[in-house]
Amino acid sequence: MGTSVAERTTGRALVPDDLFERLTEFLAREDNLTEARAAQIVDQARAFLMTLAGHEGKPLSPSRAVDPGWHTFVLHTREYAEWCQNTAGRFMHHNLLPGSGARDGIAVRRTVAAMEAAGFAVDRCLWGVAADCNEPACDGDDGRDY
Repeated sequence: MGTSVAERTTGRALVPDDLFERLTEFLAREDNLTEARAAQIVDQARAFLMTLAGHEGKPLSPSRAVDPGWHTFVLHTREYAEWCQNTAGRFMHHNLLPGSGARDGIAVRRTVAAMEAAGFAVDRCLWGVAADCNEPACDGDDGRDY
């Protein structure tokens, strides 16, 4: 039997509350987002990174909407390096390889499947795989179209 939605882990649970709040505030300020939208992105970026840390196989990729959450964590270099070492046992570099297909639909769907298999709650609208991401629940209240 699979993991139920109630049992799914959030990305927020992967870092201390004070760090999550600092990352959220930074992203909201830098990308002109609401705190709520920034928190969704930071949450999904943490879940993505945890999945990436233990993943072997075909490459995983953040969606365009989630990638700024990874950028935000990388910019907090000490915290990011420490988290990578403690979680993955190595520094997880963020680099797009030309021709790698990063962010294409297949890579993103593969990533969503890997995150769900790892037990994470996935905000499908931020990954571009929801049935209708034009609903208010998906596009947030920041006026951006993800």
